Order: sequence, then structure tokens, then C-alpha cells
Amino acid sequence: MKTTTLTMLALVILAAATLTGCNTIRGVGQDVSATGRGVSKGARAVQSEM
Repeated sequence: MKTTTLTMLALVILAAATLTGCNTIRGVGQDVSATGRGVSKGARAVQSEM
């Protein structure tokens, strides 16, 4: 019984860590994408002023 409880606890912790990691990576991807859009917008603004 004790081994089963520890195994289940370990699986829950592993699942939580995996899901948290996915959200973090997704957030980083969104931040990088937003930065790229900002740079592109700035470059277009400069180009239109030339």
C-alpha cells in the first residue's frame, strides 16, 4: 500500500512538472513572437519615413 501511494504521488508530481514546463515554453514562444512583431512594426515605420 505504501509503495502504491508513493508511486501515485511521484506520477502526480511528474505530471504537474511536465504541464508547467509546457506552459512556460509556450509563454516564451509567445513573448518571442510578440517581440518579432514589434521589431517588424518598427522597421516598417522607419522604412515608410525614408
